[in-house]
Amino acid sequence: MASNDPDREEAAAAAGDDEDTGAQIAPIVQLQEVAVTTGEEEEDALLDLKAKLYRFDKDGNQWKERGTGSVKLLKHRETGKVRLVMRQSKTLKICANHLVVPSIKIQEHAGNDKSCVWHASDFADGELKEEMFCIRFGSVENCKKFRETVDEIAESLGKAEEKESKDASDAAGLLDKLSVGEDKKEEASEEVPAATVEAEVKSETVVKTEEPPTKSSD
Repeated sequence: MASNDPDREEAAAAAGDDEDTGAQIAPIVQLQEVAVTTGEEEEDALLDLKAKLYRFDKDGNQWKERGTGSVKLLKHRETGKVRLVMRQSKTLKICANHLVVPSIKIQEHAGNDKSCVWHASDFADGELKEEMFCIRFGSVENCKKFRETVDEIAESLGKAEEKESKDASDAAGLLDKLSVGEDKKEEASEEVPAATVEAEVKSETVVKTEEPPTKSSD
């Protein structure tokens, strides 16, 4: 007989749900934990800011949005190289990935103090391409911080390259001097002084004149 008490029916249903049948259901698919690498494990972030990135389309002669996310300046712990990396916030897809080189120039875009533009050899799409980027920040302060940080890195890299070039030039000059000195020493050892030759000739002449005369036969 069905009960007319809804509270009693709900209690009975709850008790049935909580009852342990002892049955064990094995998962259909075994999921294993996979370590995800971003390629940034050996780098330190010098800058990390939210922004929106655009790429200039030469064919269409217009700016096209690349994505909104975090733009980072990452310095490698061993090589000291710095690269600019930007990923889209939701998909984490790379929309910019290039080295910061001494020749990079960050300029204000069309009088907008929240945006700036630059050229770079970018590798975001898996191949090296010359790109013109425009990035827009949410505040003037962040845009200024981005420009100043990139300029400081470029200047520092330029000084380091000049020092390396000077050190290499000095080392090459030292090697040339050492090589010339060794060549002169070899030439001096191979040359025989004229006085020595004359002395040897005179010595041979004296020896010949002092040889005893041969006895005549009877």
